[in-house]
Amino acid sequence: MTNNVVVALSCGTDNPNRSTRAFFLAMVAHKEGKNVSIFLLDEAVYLAKDGLVENIKAATGDAADDHMSYLQAHGVPVLVCKPCADSRRIAESDLIEGSRMATAVELINLSCDGAVISL
Repeated sequence: MTNNVVVALSCGTDNPNRSTRAFFLAMVAHKEGKNVSIFLLDEAVYLAKDGLVENIKAATGDAADDHMSYLQAHGVPVLVCKPCADSRRIAESDLIEGSRMATAVELINLSCDGAVISL
């Protein structure tokens, strides 16, 4: 059994429930002692843009920002698909603290070494 968890998220503001759940599951995995990474691709890259996640809430009332604040405080890496961000004109300087650009190669390598939750 692996101790590594990758949460891959492809939706953003277009699906606040799934977006919030991704950060929630990453937080739970971290609290359970797992090595967690989050990989944002497609529309999810917007969530790494400074100030945007503050407006995302699930139907349950959970706020994505609460979960993201926990993840940032605990150093959980948020990896942002560089080609996806580039095509949406999001620069590395636009990203929230604790996030950085990454490529599909890194997602594949992380995925081969861990359990993957895809939303």
